[in-house]
Amino acid sequence: MLNSLYIGATGLHAQQMYVDTIANNLANVNTPGYKKSRVDFQDLMYRELSKINSPDGTQQTLQRLGSGVGVANAEKVFAAGDVKKTDAPLDLAIQGDGFFEVVLPDGSQAFSRGGSLKINSDGMLSTTEGYRLRASIHVPSDAKQMSVSADGHVLVTTAANKAASDLGQIELAKFANPGGLKPLGDNLYRVSDGSGDAVYGKAGDDGFGGIAQGFLELSNVNFNDEMVNLTVAQRAYEVNTRLIQISDELMSLSNNMRRN
Repeated sequence: MLNSLYIGATGLHAQQMYVDTIANNLANVNTPGYKKSRVDFQDLMYRELSKINSPDGTQQTLQRLGSGVGVANAEKVFAAGDVKKTDAPLDLAIQGDGFFEVVLPDGSQAFSRGGSLKINSDGMLSTTEGYRLRASIHVPSDAKQMSVSADGHVLVTTAANKAASDLGQIELAKFANPGGLKPLGDNLYRVSDGSGDAVYGKAGDDGFGGIAQGFLELSNVNFNDEMVNLTVAQRAYEVNTRLIQISDELMSLSNNMRRN
């Protein structure tokens, strides 16, 4: 009977994590570049309940009993989101595989799919959160027009020079297993053992997506799918709660029988 209480508790813990994950996905349904999370479950260790002796003298397992459910993995799903036309010159969308690389305040690198950029106080091309791009592209203060080509070249015209100047090229990074990246918040991810090392290349080259200026990649969260998943998770949570209640009632009944 104690086993059923423990099994029910593992179910509650697993479904609570599932609900929390879905809630975070729904909260970010309108966050540009957000990638939804997914929880995978696995059955826990099985143990032998009893054994019998076979005619040849060896022991055979009569039955095996499971120990409940656990979370096998929780990872990001990097399927592409819809692309929205904004016509803003600092909005960049990656159409295909790849990440922008940015430099964090401590000097370490992180990666992002969010392409809403700005020019910071130092004139560097940065994310809206203030993390500058690894390409270290400095935009002159008198820049009048900026364009970004599909292969990542940043071109500007100034009041003094109406001919377009090439400020540099934005490279992209990709990973063997992007789902293994470690999320940091602000749509940023860090390399982990599960993701593998970053592979760099030019936008539009084989295996890398192109860059579209004036567009933003939206969240890849599907509202309807998440609501269905939430309903399933809530029902599973209720079932595990009922399992614990029934186990408690049976234990109480057993105790009362012994007293009588």
